[in-house]
Amino acid sequence: MSKIQIAVVIGSLRKDSFNQKLANAIVKLAPPEFSFKTINIGDLPLYNQDDDATPSPAVSRLRAEIKSAHGVLFVTPEYNRSLPGVLKNAIDHGSRPYGQSVWSGKPAGVLGVSVGAVGSAIAQQHLRTILAFLDMPTLGQPEAFIQAKDGLFDAAGNIGAESKPFLQNWMDRYVAWVIKHAA
Repeated sequence: MSKIQIAVVIGSLRKDSFNQKLANAIVKLAPPEFSFKTINIGDLPLYNQDDDATPSPAVSRLRAEIKSAHGVLFVTPEYNRSLPGVLKNAIDHGSRPYGQSVWSGKPAGVLGVSVGAVGSAIAQQHLRTILAFLDMPTLGQPEAFIQAKDGLFDAAGNIGAESKPFLQNWMDRYVAWVIKHAA
């Protein structure tokens, strides 16, 4: 593989999202042979099985972008002790119609940041359960339950000095995971 393309799916639509900031910052820790594309999920209609035969252009775009990626990086907040509905909706669109999932076999990484002390731990665990069903080999360790606090990002929006060693290790492990499973 000359260039490894990773689809980045962010479970927050908020303009000033911590998870968007985390996604933008962590991809800078990857080696140059990796490229990352943030997938728009905010324009997807609510999943309705009646629409499987004639998907909207947004759904067709999502499916094509995931299908063409070598792996997927999920970055999600936690809403009400689970993953956000917008993320679940995108997952449902990509997994249907039954037997035609674009997620199957794509190596996945799961991250999240929240203001709470346990980060987005429960949302990540719920997401991992879904990804297991979708047959996505998912990086298990290290887990990254990140609390949004001063110093997480520097003034330029990069990972801050205190968090960089941990998140660099996470990215290095994810890169190795994708190389192992995308071949």
